[in-house]
Amino acid sequence: MKPISGSNNIPVRRKELPKTDCVMDASEPFNPLPCHRYLSADCFNKTWTLLEKPGRTAADDEQMLLLAMASLWHWTQRPDCKTRELSVGYWMISRVYAALGQVDNAASYAGKCLMLSKDEEPFYLAYAHEGSARAARLAGNGEAVTRHLAEARRLAPLVTEGDDRAQLEADLRTIA
Repeated sequence: MKPISGSNNIPVRRKELPKTDCVMDASEPFNPLPCHRYLSADCFNKTWTLLEKPGRTAADDEQMLLLAMASLWHWTQRPDCKTRELSVGYWMISRVYAALGQVDNAASYAGKCLMLSKDEEPFYLAYAHEGSARAARLAGNGEAVTRHLAEARRLAPLVTEGDDRAQLEADLRTIA
């Protein structure tokens, strides 16, 4: 999965965030929706930056988790938040917990992602299995790793966007 823009298109690579109307002006009532739109994407992208940062510190790790949680929370405040957005948020939190070595939390959020992704497009379901495989690898559950990787690999050819499929396959190789 990749960093996102503030639009409804979730899996895209570091695009410029939209200009935000997230300013307070005493002449008009405050509208938090543009802020949620901006911050849901911005927190997600900052989480990615920290995930990819070599030599993360303990403070970086804490910020990374807080950003992943904040991204999901801001999504839940948006009227356009659907199952797909929730599944991506849970996947990201699982990925962060896996990076932090927190097996139970990684597995819990991967399970939530998988549950929500069952009726989604192959890209999202494949990434749900990727997250479950990553959590299972961390837990030392080889059978579950094999099962989830096999399902993600089965779904990969059904991902029609070439860049998304290539990213998925690259992420799967980091688990195997």
